[in-house]
Amino acid sequence: MKVNLYYGGRGLIEDPTLYVMNRIVSVLEELRVQVEKYNLYEQKSNIPVLSNTLKEADGIILAVNVEWLGIGGYMHQFLDSCWLYGNKEKIQAMYMMPIVVATTYGERDAESMLVRAWELMGGLSAEGVRVFVENQAEFETSMPYRSIIEKRAEEFYRIINQKGRILPSSNYVVKKNIPVALPLDLTPQEGEQLSKYVSDDARVQKQKKDIEELAELFKGMLGGEGGTEERYEFEKNFRENFRPQGKDFHAVYSVYFTDAEKTLIIEIAGENLRCYYGEKKESEVDVVAKTTREVMNKIVNGRTTFQGAFMSGELTCRGDFRTLRTFDSFFAFNILS
Repeated sequence: MKVNLYYGGRGLIEDPTLYVMNRIVSVLEELRVQVEKYNLYEQKSNIPVLSNTLKEADGIILAVNVEWLGIGGYMHQFLDSCWLYGNKEKIQAMYMMPIVVATTYGERDAESMLVRAWELMGGLSAEGVRVFVENQAEFETSMPYRSIIEKRAEEFYRIINQKGRILPSSNYVVKKNIPVALPLDLTPQEGEQLSKYVSDDARVQKQKKDIEELAELFKGMLGGEGGTEERYEFEKNFRENFRPQGKDFHAVYSVYFTDAEKTLIIEIAGENLRCYYGEKKESEVDVVAKTTREVMNKIVNGRTTFQGAFMSGELTCRGDFRTLRTFDSFFAFNILS
């Protein structure tokens, strides 16, 4: 028999949860149970894939300490991982024993949260240890308290060994109406790689941005909000008429269309051009312009120039005016007489 213990506290020496866990582990090991302990505070980057460790376990222990409110962030992340990636068939046959030790108010609420979370995933919950500790020394030296804790460990061993029946709970009924996420079956190497990606906040944010851009792309291709033609209006004009003026020139122009409420970004880097709709920090832009699509149509069709629109007041600008004056030299729109 194997039992996994997941500790969601901070590992502080004054945490009485450690004493409760040690007593329970001691009893289980005397009963020839293999106990594997996971300190979630040491596994920060691996928490998203820790649900894979449930595969070989017959039962689990979820241990938390309530320092001020609730079960803590580490345990929340672990339970999220179990819900998203855990093998639900395995969980449905697995018993969970909650250990909740509070040094402030809230041990009942925390225990209830652990039990509800586990049962909503289809798991089985056994009676655990729920205790408020006011005086750590008195608690840890009390033989009656020690006896109760050890008895709960024996009962947990017994219910797993005998596959004891659990009385029905409404949580099991609710669970049937909740979509079940597919398990994520990863090799150790894949799990390690995924944990690195998930813990890399910069990479996660970049992926979110990429997904948003792809969503906008397909939305336009499917004819949503403005359609493809409007979504990429003017981009083709600038690309086809771009005339590089050397490798040393770098500039970023931002053109906001007041009648469309979107911004066209034009980035010139030597002989390279990037033209797209999006947003950029003002500190990263050399010239910030504001106009209408009608005026921009006049520019790309050669009826006026960028500089001419600015001089006539049809286009307003702020920023580096020397860079503003160079704009027309980079785009060979045929000027109509």
